[in-house]
Amino acid sequence: MLHTGSSRRVRILRARSNQRFLLALAVLLLTACSGGTPPAAERTTMRVGFFPNLTHSQALVGLARGDFQDALGDEVELKTVTFNAGPSVIEAIFARELDLSYIGPNPAVNGYVRSNGEALRIIAGATSGGASLIVRPEAGIRSAADLAGKKIATPQLGNTQDVALRAYLAEHGLDTVENGGDVQIVPTANPQILDLFRLGSIDAAWVPEPWTSRLIIEGNGELFLDERDLWPNGDFTTAMVIVSTSFLEQHPDLVRAWLEAHVDATQWIEDNPEEARDLINEEIGKITSQPLPAAVLDSAWSRMRITYDPLSASLVQSAQSAYEAGFLEEEPDLSGIYALGLLNEVLAERGLEPVQ
Repeated sequence: MLHTGSSRRVRILRARSNQRFLLALAVLLLTACSGGTPPAAERTTMRVGFFPNLTHSQALVGLARGDFQDALGDEVELKTVTFNAGPSVIEAIFARELDLSYIGPNPAVNGYVRSNGEALRIIAGATSGGASLIVRPEAGIRSAADLAGKKIATPQLGNTQDVALRAYLAEHGLDTVENGGDVQIVPTANPQILDLFRLGSIDAAWVPEPWTSRLIIEGNGELFLDERDLWPNGDFTTAMVIVSTSFLEQHPDLVRAWLEAHVDATQWIEDNPEEARDLINEEIGKITSQPLPAAVLDSAWSRMRITYDPLSASLVQSAQSAYEAGFLEEEPDLSGIYALGLLNEVLAERGLEPVQ
């Protein structure tokens, strides 16, 4: 049996031990709350798509520099997926496998129309310009009329350049073989277009950069039409940022954070064009194992402009052209396709003009 003094000492020792335990637990909790990375189960996953292409420059720059992850914070797990075609992006959005992506205008319109305006929203622009009609010198194409009877390639049936070509032909009184005319359009992947061009199997191609420049430099082609010449002020949307409507509704704070980094990346590219080009090409090389030759990079860069402005007027016109070409069953109503409120908040904070 313990003496009274001994019992008192035991109680004191136990109390001190409990105090030390509670103090240690409090320190651990404070550390976890203030600076530690949350467990994976507690982190939000954001799935982002882009193409290893010059027209998706902000994605390449922002991911390489860590700008997007910094803006999102440690509580967000960023997962990226690379694509080679816009329709694949739309299918991933429909399947709820993708939250946000860089994409061309026509696939975005198709996705919006097919889902009755429910699947996605355009939240920012990415690139203006960077598409041209290139001809083989031997084809003898000197005017629009000379395109009659010719074989012209585009990257994909119904894609942005395919629609632009069909609108240009219609404007000049020409029609395609399937519609009773004599112009044959050959939808072909860009790498194969270059091969066909070199072999003389096609007469011309309407393609985006860097394939425009590759056809000129590597295929000995000639610039027949820079698409910028068809648009007011030379501006038309080539790439933009879309987000799934459900993700926008559930995580507007994360979408806003992404847009902050997107705008900052745009301005950094504008302010540091040479460093940006090198970084973008380096990232393209990492993904594709084929960085662009310096001459192609310089040529392509000169025909495009990086921007966060979605250039909505050109999208509306492109959608109308897609309808007239038969790619949309009904005349498109795009009144709800844009959600630019978060972008304009970010621009206002930075003292920049809002976009329309």
